[in-house]
Amino acid sequence: MIYVTAGIIKNRDNQLLITRRAIGQHLAGYWEFPGGKIEKNETPEECIKREIKEELNIDIQVGSHIADSVYNYNSKIICLKGYRAKFIRGEIQLVDHDDYKWISINEFDQFKFAPADIPLIKIIKNDI
Repeated sequence: MIYVTAGIIKNRDNQLLITRRAIGQHLAGYWEFPGGKIEKNETPEECIKREIKEELNIDIQVGSHIADSVYNYNSKIICLKGYRAKFIRGEIQLVDHDDYKWISINEFDQFKFAPADIPLIKIIKNDI
C-alpha cells in the first residue's frame, strides 16, 4: 500500500483548492486535492507542507485529520490521508499539475475527481 496525503486547503473566502493532474501522469485530467507521497520518517502533516511547497509554491498551515480513503487502482492501492489546511501565503506556480481552481463546496459536482478523493468530498459536504 502507498500512503499519500491530501490537503483540503481553504482560503480567506472559504473556497477550497483543487488541482488537475497533467497529461502523462496517472489519472491525467482528473481533479484532486493537492498533496503527495509520504516519505520515510515523515509525518503526514510534514508531507502535506512539503508537497504543497514543492508542487504549488505556497505555504499552508496544516490542521486536523479528516479521514483516510483507501482505493485500489488495480496497479496500486493507495491510502489517501486527508487533512484540513489553511492557505497562508504565496502565489501558486504549477509544477506537476496543469490547472488549479478555488471552488466552493457547492461546485464539487462540476469536476471529475480522482476516485480516492471522492470519499473525502462526501465528508466535506456533510460538514457544512
